[in-house]
Amino acid sequence: MPRYALKVEYDGLPFQGWQRQAAGQPTVQGAIEEALSKLEVGPHTVAAAGRTDAGVHAWGQVAHCDMEKDWADNRLMAALNAHLRPLPVAISAVQSVGADFHARFSAIERRYVFRLIARRAPITHDKGQVWQVHHKLDGAAMSQGAKHLLGTHDFTTFRAAMCQAASPVKTLDEITLSELPYAEGVEYRFFLRGRSFLHNQVRSIVGTLERVGAGARHPDDVAQALAAKDRKECGPVCPPQGLYLAGVGYKIPLFDPKP
Repeated sequence: MPRYALKVEYDGLPFQGWQRQAAGQPTVQGAIEEALSKLEVGPHTVAAAGRTDAGVHAWGQVAHCDMEKDWADNRLMAALNAHLRPLPVAISAVQSVGADFHARFSAIERRYVFRLIARRAPITHDKGQVWQVHHKLDGAAMSQGAKHLLGTHDFTTFRAAMCQAASPVKTLDEITLSELPYAEGVEYRFFLRGRSFLHNQVRSIVGTLERVGAGARHPDDVAQALAAKDRKECGPVCPPQGLYLAGVGYKIPLFDPKP
């Protein structure tokens, strides 16, 4: 049974997250599985590298599916996209992979981006795609606070109460911040990279760093919050619409551009 890796991008606003739910609840997984059923009759199960929450977006989600017959990569991509319209979901690349490939368990890193806009005027063009605050932020202070989170730590403070991970210990390989001009404001982009993340870890971290940028907390307070291993020491969990699953890394090359 041929297996295919799918690179998926989507606007998370219309969906109740990635994972298939009860009938009538729109999900990204459900949309792709329905599209697959129109190509080959029968139930289909799509496994993803990460189960994004309601409202969270993706630029580089990776999933895999099994098909009954052999498909050319580009033909499968085009056929899926035809059946996904007009939903805000697109298969941007397809690659045939071995039967031992698993989108979730074969992943060796996940990359997230969080977009935060600081400006007084309402957001128009990026409404629903960013988190907006109406006060100024200190990017240098947020970057200083973020440094305390690099490396391997017990991230209990930045873990959702309903998180089902076996351990709160995770390794954050990268957390960086860039500032971009944004129409009478500033866009702050947080880049986070690690093998795996706890439920709400990224949103909890960004929400805490925003409090540092607003001057409500000192950068060193981030280290104290981390060491406390106490959810009450976390800042507000920021809303989902600024979060993007930007990419997933594997030991095998995936989705290399074709000449």
